[in-house]
Amino acid sequence: MNILENIPTKRIAVKLKPSAEKMVKRGHPWIFQDSITKLNVDDGNAGDLVIIYDNKKNNFLACGLYDPYSPIRVKLIQFKKSAQINDAWFVSKISEAYEIRKSLLETDTNSYRLIYGENDNLPGLIADVYDHVLVVKLYSHIWFPYLNWIISILIEISGCKTVVLRLSRLLQTKGETFGLHDGQVIFGTLDSEVVIFREYSVLFSANVIKGHKTGYFLDHRHNRKRVGELAKGKTVLDVFSYAGGFSVHALKGGAKDVISLDISRQALEMAQNNASLNNVKGNHSIMVADAFEGLQSLINQKKQFDIVVIDPPSFAKRESEILKAKNSYARLARLGVQLVVPNGILILASCSSRVIAEEFFEISEENILASGRYFSILEKTKHDIDHPITFPEGAYLKCGYYKIK
Repeated sequence: MNILENIPTKRIAVKLKPSAEKMVKRGHPWIFQDSITKLNVDDGNAGDLVIIYDNKKNNFLACGLYDPYSPIRVKLIQFKKSAQINDAWFVSKISEAYEIRKSLLETDTNSYRLIYGENDNLPGLIADVYDHVLVVKLYSHIWFPYLNWIISILIEISGCKTVVLRLSRLLQTKGETFGLHDGQVIFGTLDSEVVIFREYSVLFSANVIKGHKTGYFLDHRHNRKRVGELAKGKTVLDVFSYAGGFSVHALKGGAKDVISLDISRQALEMAQNNASLNNVKGNHSIMVADAFEGLQSLINQKKQFDIVVIDPPSFAKRESEILKAKNSYARLARLGVQLVVPNGILILASCSSRVIAEEFFEISEENILASGRYFSILEKTKHDIDHPITFPEGAYLKCGYYKIK
């Protein structure tokens, strides 16, 4: 398949500072610009193959792809043993990724993340499947020279009939995209930009052309299922509900009353539509509000729920936001616990990779106790099976289930 004309690449030899060399030996996939001590070319183009040699013996350490548009100047794809980066290499990596996800596909689920960037040795590349539609999102220019191989292999392994290309904001504003654009159907046909898919027998919709990320957030799949299992006969509050993932699973699980709270009316309309895709009997209402103000309003009304789910967007996208993020998590725990009935469940989640799991759980638990209530921990979860973690920065999702006394 030829989506693009052939884009030539060259080979670049690189040596690193000792501290960066150590990280490469441990399998870390990022090399920052200031870690490079020697480069055998004046400049590299996006996707040029970079060979990393050690300083002492000039032995091969790893190879990666050059990214002139990112402070992570080299994104590593192969460690320890040298390899030809050709179509067979991509077949091997994508096949390995598919094998990891196979058990998920034995459930009544036809939506999954097939490629998860660095964690599947393909940094800056995401591939999500929604039923028969594959959505490939590029976060780095490095993949354009290899896109013909990648798309062909993804189609063959996934069996998808349609491929949509999504480009990150960086790719849309910097560098060459070779005539490709965000939301482009690059293989097959798309009858509607909204695709219906199944997640453990529950139906959802994803806007694969204009939706956030690739159209939906697949990473919380296991936690949504768990809320559905806990929800029979219960009242549920879903805060930062977006398209109603937790809400719809709760309703499908037999919840009698569910409120979806989000600042975006458009997202809440998606939540209502998702609920209507399923044969649910419970009452579903929406609340358009800033989460902090909405929680305080419900407290003022003396409302309480059997289950409260608080799953905010990332609060710390950069180092300077970490303290503010921690304060926000503390506030949410303090507000959320007041809305839980005695022996009810408070579920607190974070997707900020810069706030590590141990810190997040400690903040959550300290602030539940500060409210004067006690808790027992039902469980703590991290990533679902299709979001494997192979390096520390790849871990971002954490979720705590607290039974509030």
